[in-house]
Amino acid sequence: MSEGRSAVGQVALVGLFVTALTTAQLTASKLLSIPLPSAVGELPFVGAAILMPGAALAYALTFFASDCYSELYGRRAAQIMVNVGFAMNFVLLGLVWSTIAAPAANPEFAAQFATVLSSGTNVVAGSLLAYLVSQNWDVIVFHGIRELTDGSFLWLRNIVSTATSQAIDTVIFVGVGFYVAPTVLGIGDPFEWNVLVGLAIGQYLLKLLIAIVDTPFVYGTVALLRGDDESSTDGWVAD
Repeated sequence: MSEGRSAVGQVALVGLFVTALTTAQLTASKLLSIPLPSAVGELPFVGAAILMPGAALAYALTFFASDCYSELYGRRAAQIMVNVGFAMNFVLLGLVWSTIAAPAANPEFAAQFATVLSSGTNVVAGSLLAYLVSQNWDVIVFHGIRELTDGSFLWLRNIVSTATSQAIDTVIFVGVGFYVAPTVLGIGDPFEWNVLVGLAIGQYLLKLLIAIVDTPFVYGTVALLRGDDESSTDGWVAD
């Protein structure tokens, strides 16, 4: 990998990671309802629509960025990016909340601004804990599989690391944000168990689909930034 290409790749992937991460934090409190195709009908625990936080799509993109970064720049660099990203969450929240608390020229607009941008305390607690655990797990599993396969099977480590880390993320986020935090902090009402299970299963199915679909894009990104065709054959056939 050329020095110039490496520098551009690092900046681009870190930029993508941070952009997706901040977007996820700002959109986490909106609950989406995605209707299933009529051919699918209803799924057990899920019903006819998949419920998920608005952050699901943006957050899934962070795993794409971190897997590409892990492959190109190594485990230590990826873990630094993940943990610095965690710290930057508090910078984001501090800036948002300080802006909300500052005196406003238009109180009516300020109230709308606060409603849109201030995520609930429960959601923030769940998302931050889920992020810290799942992103570090993703990097560890990715490089564990890379070492076991001598650098082959990029598709395998991308899918397995993302699928397992997304499962951890989903369980922690849903469990803490919608049950543990409301119960412990007394802010809002905890969701019923059947709702929690449906919320977790629904969003995980979408995250798993994204993990599979983004694999060719991981190959393409790695090949582009590495500047050779090593990643184009890695893992699609046994070495």
